[in-house]
Amino acid sequence: MVIEELTLEEKIGQLFIIELDEKEITDRTVEMIQKYKIGGFILYAKNYQSYEEMLKIINRLKEINQVNKIPLWIAIDQEGGRVNRMPKEVKALKNAFDIAKTKDMDLVKKSGEVIGKMLKETGVNINFAPVLDIKRFKDIHAIGNRCYGENAKDVETYGIEVMKQMQNQGIVSVIKHFPGHGRTKKDSHFFLPTIRTKQKKLEETDMHPFQVAIQEGADAIMVGHIKVKSLDATYPASLSNKIIGQKLREEWNYQGLVVTDDIKMLGIRIRYLMIEAVRHAVLAGVNVLIAGLPYEKIIKLMKKVDNRVSRLKIPIGYLNRSVAVTLEMKKKYGLTDEPSKGMNVEKVNQKIEEINQKVCEYQQKEKGEI
Repeated sequence: MVIEELTLEEKIGQLFIIELDEKEITDRTVEMIQKYKIGGFILYAKNYQSYEEMLKIINRLKEINQVNKIPLWIAIDQEGGRVNRMPKEVKALKNAFDIAKTKDMDLVKKSGEVIGKMLKETGVNINFAPVLDIKRFKDIHAIGNRCYGENAKDVETYGIEVMKQMQNQGIVSVIKHFPGHGRTKKDSHFFLPTIRTKQKKLEETDMHPFQVAIQEGADAIMVGHIKVKSLDATYPASLSNKIIGQKLREEWNYQGLVVTDDIKMLGIRIRYLMIEAVRHAVLAGVNVLIAGLPYEKIIKLMKKVDNRVSRLKIPIGYLNRSVAVTLEMKKKYGLTDEPSKGMNVEKVNQKIEEINQKVCEYQQKEKGEI
């Protein structure tokens, strides 16, 4: 599939990964796929009560999309620890920080492998993980123990290895939250955090894991809703041409997928009209926006994007450039809408339990309990 073969409606649809706004797939979901050509869906634990239900939803979404030219993104946030979107019968993996703290690279690799393998066998094709932020605050902080270390070196050593293991399993691993969420106590779900650290310091610390990850083959980056004054005093990173277009694309020569954090977050929503957020994002070089909004609002937003393209407020060249990267990434990872058979939950749970047990043993030794 090449960009010239797509209609404007199809191009606009590819800009968005949305969530199911109801408990089940309805006629309205079918309409979002078949009429509005939506690019993909992100799944949350609230969408299913069991693994069987999860698999059924994924396969039904793919079945509905088979009338379209482009396969769906089936997305998830599966980090392990407290960010766990799998149903309850799948055991929860220990958090990133505790796994990395063992300094057992084999264990770290296994954690990335088990996440990637279970997602692949379930029919998920893109995972918003791992977190490459640096831990500076308590475990319960917005980022906290989701990180792989308290310094750039540890984050690079362990986080990038997890990224590679997911990629090896055929999962698009989206490293996050560029240019680094670890320096702020504020949560972008509720605020627009502002970081005032000088650029040189940021490049040596918070931004460095992302730069190394790009050199090591990162295919996808999530940009956070964070204002970094030394990089762009006007726009948050997720909407910033200085940060995405100039820093990521031009200076670092990053050619992969750029995804925004969810644009429904208050960090964006209380400051920008949704259409203006989308416009700035596309002009900055974003390829995909996560938009966890009700279907009606998504449809209105897509129509407004169409209007802005028609009025040249979003030049068609920028839209084409944005969507072309998405098409290339879907092709690179061999996305299809073929149904998935699912995984052996018992075997996966055994592997997760083995990892968790080794983490517990390390923690006990550290405390002098064994």
